[in-house]
Amino acid sequence: MTNLFDLTGKIAVVIGGNGVLGGSMAKGLAAQGAEVAIVGRNLEKAEAVTAEIKGDGGKAKAFQADISTKESIENLANDIEAWSGGWDILVNSSGKNSPTPFFDLDTDEWDDIMDVNLRGLVFTTQVFAKRMVDQERKGSIINISSVSSTTPLSKVFTYSASKAGVNSVTQFLAREFAPYGIRVNAIIPGFFPAEQNRKILSDERINQIMSHTPMDRFGEPEELQGAAVYLASDKASGFVTGHLLRVDGGFGSMTI
Repeated sequence: MTNLFDLTGKIAVVIGGNGVLGGSMAKGLAAQGAEVAIVGRNLEKAEAVTAEIKGDGGKAKAFQADISTKESIENLANDIEAWSGGWDILVNSSGKNSPTPFFDLDTDEWDDIMDVNLRGLVFTTQVFAKRMVDQERKGSIINISSVSSTTPLSKVFTYSASKAGVNSVTQFLAREFAPYGIRVNAIIPGFFPAEQNRKILSDERINQIMSHTPMDRFGEPEELQGAAVYLASDKASGFVTGHLLRVDGGFGSMTI
């Protein structure tokens, strides 16, 4: 059974791999044998994740990039292709949040969050998937969504809208890429305290979250590794595409 999750010889690109959740998933992929490109705006943080992976016997390299423009994404793809020759796995893990109430929202903040969470994901996927197709390289694309994509949450209007878009893009591209042997799925994490959401986690907010989470706790970053490895492996999930995989402690099952 362990062979189902063996990623030896695979190249994985983790966009946002310098973050808490992206970094954890990168470590999980590396632990199963994948060679991982850790991509982030902050090179120092990306290098720290890379050092941890290497310290555990894995293979990784840090890359600095801003995915807000098509040109920067193309340059990133060129750099990673020069390093690895190509890739088999793409994880879109970049994310940005804000607690601004709806009536206080302005166009700059809307654009900023959408640029990172949805626009960046779309054009990163466009660039990286096109090269996979050109190389006739089959593989897996994993997008990181959110529980707010299916159950809109108060205080995070723009974030919820952007992540709903991620779900739609995931299922659309699953259909588009299937003829090329490229699977596209998304992970829907529940509440995993990270840099982007700590600013909205007041005591009152935490109590609300726990009251709607049957497992009555936050997720640990390591608990996303299994889902990422499963969706990355053609052996384990070769007939799985267009799927939105919940890792949310039961949040999506709660009603009253």
